[in-house]
Amino acid sequence: MKNKRALAILAAFTASAIYGINHTLAKGLMPTYIEPFGFILLRVTGAAILFWIISLFFPKEKIATSDWPRILGCTLFGMVINMLFFFKGLSLSTPINSSVIITLSPVMVLILASILIKERITLLKILGIIIGMAGAIVLVLFSREESINAPNVPLGNVLFIVNAFSYGLYLILVKPLTKKYSSITLMKWLFFIAIFINLPVTIGEFTAVKWAELPFDAIWKMAYVVVGTTFMTYLLNIYALKQLSAATISAFIYLQPLIAIAFAIVVGADKLTLVKSIAAILVFTGVYMVSMKKTKVKA
Repeated sequence: MKNKRALAILAAFTASAIYGINHTLAKGLMPTYIEPFGFILLRVTGAAILFWIISLFFPKEKIATSDWPRILGCTLFGMVINMLFFFKGLSLSTPINSSVIITLSPVMVLILASILIKERITLLKILGIIIGMAGAIVLVLFSREESINAPNVPLGNVLFIVNAFSYGLYLILVKPLTKKYSSITLMKWLFFIAIFINLPVTIGEFTAVKWAELPFDAIWKMAYVVVGTTFMTYLLNIYALKQLSAATISAFIYLQPLIAIAFAIVVGADKLTLVKSIAAILVFTGVYMVSMKKTKVKA
C-alpha cells in the first residue's frame, strides 16, 4: 500500500513538472503558429487518438448508464472549460502569472470536496495549503517578469481563475469514477467526447493554422503539449487519484510556479536567488504536508 501511495505521489509530481514546462513552451507558440482555441482541438484530438490506441492493449470495460452524466460533467469541466480558459488566458497574460494563479485550485478543491463529497479537511491539510500558497505568493511578488506578448493581462488572469475552479471541480467529479474504471477507459471516453463539445468553438482557429509551413521548433513544442501536457499528465493524475484525495492532487499545483522558474533558469532565462530558494522550500513543505496520510497506531 505504501508503495502504491509513493508511486501515486511520484505520478502527481511528474504531472506537475510537465505542466510547469508547458507554461513557457505553449505561450511561445501563440499566436504566431496557432491560436489558443485551435490549440485545444489539437490537444483533445491528439490525446483521444493516443488513448484509444493504447486501449486496444487493455481489457475492455463497459461504462454503466448511470455514470454517463458524471462523465459528461468531467469532460465539460476537465477537457473543455478548463482547457479553453487556460489557453486563452495564456495568450493574453504571462506564463509566470498562469503558473501562480492556478495555485488557487487546491483551495477550491478543499471547499468543493467538503461540500460535495463531505471530504474531511484536516488541520494538517489546511496548514499545508497555506504554506504552499505562501511560497507561490512569494514567487509572484518577488519575481520580475516582463509582459512580452501579453495584450490583456487582467483578463487573462481572470480566465486563469475560472480555469483553476473548473479543474478543481473536475478532480472532485472524476474521483468516484477512478474507483470503478481503469485510467485508460476513463481517458479515452473523456477526450473522445471532448472533441465534439470543443469542435464548434475551436474548428475555425484549427483550420486557420498553416500546417505545411510549421517549422520543426513549433512542431516539437506542439507534440510536447499533446503527448506530455495532455496525454501524460491526465493519465498520471487519474492514476494518482486512485490512491490520493482530490485535495492532495490539487496541492501539487503549487509545484508549477517553482518548476516554471526552474525551467527558465535551465534555459538561461532566469537565475536562482535567495527569495526563490525560500519560496521553493515553502512550496515543497506545503505539498509534503498535504500529501501526508495519518497512520493508525495499533495498541
